Amino acid sequence: MFGLSRRGFVAGTAALAAAATGSRGQAPAAQARGIDVQGMDLQVAPGEDFFAYANGGWLARTEIPPDRASFGVDAALAELTDQRTLDLIRATAAAPAGTEARKVADYFAAFMDEAAIEAAGLAPLAPALARIAAIADRAALAAELGGELRTDVDMFNATRLHTDRLFGLWVAQDLNAPTRYAPFLIQGGLGLPDREYYLDPVPAMAEIRAQYLTHVAAVLTLAGIEGAKDKATAIVALEDRIALAHVGRADSEEIRKGNNSWRRADFDARAPGMDWTAFFAAAGLAGQERFIVWQPGAVTGISALVAGEPLSTWKAWLAFHVIERASPVLPRAFVDERFAFYGRILNGTPNLNARWKRAVAATNAALPDAVGRLYVARWFPPEAKARIEALAANLVAAFAARIDDLAWMAPQTKIRAKAKLATLRVGVGYPDAWRDYSGLAVSPGDALGNLERAERFEYRRNLAKLTAPVDRGEWVMAPQTVNAVNLPAMNALNFPAAYLQPPLFDPAAPAAANYGAIGATIGHEISHSFDDQGAQFDATGRLENWWTPEDFAHFQASAAQLVRQFDAYRPFPDLSVSGAQTLSENIADVAGLAVAFSAWRLSLKGAPAPEVMGFTGEQQFFIAFGQSWRDKVRDAALREQILTDGHAPSRYRCDTVRNIDGWYQAFDVKPGQVLWLAPEDRVRMW
Repeated sequence: MFGLSRRGFVAGTAALAAAATGSRGQAPAAQARGIDVQGMDLQVAPGEDFFAYANGGWLARTEIPPDRASFGVDAALAELTDQRTLDLIRATAAAPAGTEARKVADYFAAFMDEAAIEAAGLAPLAPALARIAAIADRAALAAELGGELRTDVDMFNATRLHTDRLFGLWVAQDLNAPTRYAPFLIQGGLGLPDREYYLDPVPAMAEIRAQYLTHVAAVLTLAGIEGAKDKATAIVALEDRIALAHVGRADSEEIRKGNNSWRRADFDARAPGMDWTAFFAAAGLAGQERFIVWQPGAVTGISALVAGEPLSTWKAWLAFHVIERASPVLPRAFVDERFAFYGRILNGTPNLNARWKRAVAATNAALPDAVGRLYVARWFPPEAKARIEALAANLVAAFAARIDDLAWMAPQTKIRAKAKLATLRVGVGYPDAWRDYSGLAVSPGDALGNLERAERFEYRRNLAKLTAPVDRGEWVMAPQTVNAVNLPAMNALNFPAAYLQPPLFDPAAPAAANYGAIGATIGHEISHSFDDQGAQFDATGRLENWWTPEDFAHFQASAAQLVRQFDAYRPFPDLSVSGAQTLSENIADVAGLAVAFSAWRLSLKGAPAPEVMGFTGEQQFFIAFGQSWRDKVRDAALREQILTDGHAPSRYRCDTVRNIDGWYQAFDVKPGQVLWLAPEDRVRMW
């Protein structure tokens, strides 16, 4: 919706690099300089199982670390980045008081001070819990609900757009008027990952619901709240009703269904039950006249529950979620209880990860650009930025050439497509302008206060955009993030510095490997501007259909073909991948791989590609792509991904090669092999 990320569900990304490389922070030479031959299984025919061919040796040797739900390329990069970030944060401890660097140090120090956190107990939460206990009427309830509105939704995945607060807010470019920002209101209120966890009748889901009820009661008991069991039952029953009001994944993914412009007065008429005057006043939105309501049915249904459910139940629900959100900086009993449910039960992860890793993640979340400035100054030199920018320019040029060569696209559609490509902003490494944290107060002895102040600071920063001109150069990912993103309305890409390192990008590696790994990522993000969601935006970011009816029908037919392809993947006997749910990412994978292959061939300028370790250039390209999806996931986490994420599991994204003619030629794939697709069944998007 607001952003389409290359990497989606990565459960526990900060895993031990040593589990795959043998030494922390260092990859084996063969992998760091191209492809990892030792990680392959050359006994497997590429046409039978390309994921195993590219990664079988690694899969056989690698165990998922006990503090992680998954492990792979991203996890190793995240661990390396976290270790580097830890060193940078520790070095800021001597920075002068009040400086940005010192705020980074103090935030980390407060999170790490477990003795102080234990000694404080629940005292830091006392004001919030007292405020909730004092709620005496529906107006006060609405004010409390509005006062906790935050911009904490997952903006990179439309199928996971929810928050445990009653509603979430995101401030982004207005889809109808791209020269201004708009506030997007999003459904929330659930402690479980998705509405299906409440509504699906299968035994596995019923067991998770039972465990969730136990967890809620345990949290309330730890907090010393009387009647914990009865209140937990009421809380979960309320969330059941909220889930019934929620809009499903398919509708949440459709931009035109989400683009509902409401005036302030519309809330009273269309969503009675909430005191919207009190809600918006407490949220700092009293003067806002227009909103985009992404799931209007959910807003209507949830508002009715605000009026219809007992006030005591709402107060219990608020108290539980206040405690739950604060648990990372509460005494260890709360940390352990949260992990027991969300880590072990939901993701199948045996052990809680180290405190320092959680502290690094929390500091990154609170001060992303402050930490990012430290990171790029040490780990992302200007020459690395220049090389990636040059590679990205080659990908953009190759995409333009592919548009010219499309036989099915009408000339007028090609003109509009190339105009959009010409306005694409490609951000590499870090933003042109850094955020200013001078207004954020950080104390080395107040972990919970730091968390709350950082959330409010970010919320106010977003609200301020509502009266400011649109900044198409704004980044939504910190430089130390292992991911990449396309922002369809902004027509902009972010490639953070931490993602631009071996094995995904290495200046010393053969060009074929770099184009197959990071090149396919860049192509993926470029193509998001032209996938089933991005293709609905014109060059200015306006939601407008710029296709001829015939061209769009052809595009939709190819998309339907890709849906069927992914629907056939079944990781579990009772659960298959949803081709519709993962369509945008699958389109981007096909288009990105195709354009990266074209760009690599163009980069050769007619010269033959050198062989490396006995592999042709074409084989290196596709093996590097397959190894970029190297990943192992625990079954519980894999089930959650399939149910809630817009990205297909990695092993099936690796099979994108089935749609590229060059792959068949590179590995002599024949009819009758498992991955063979007849030429007419291969999806060709761009």
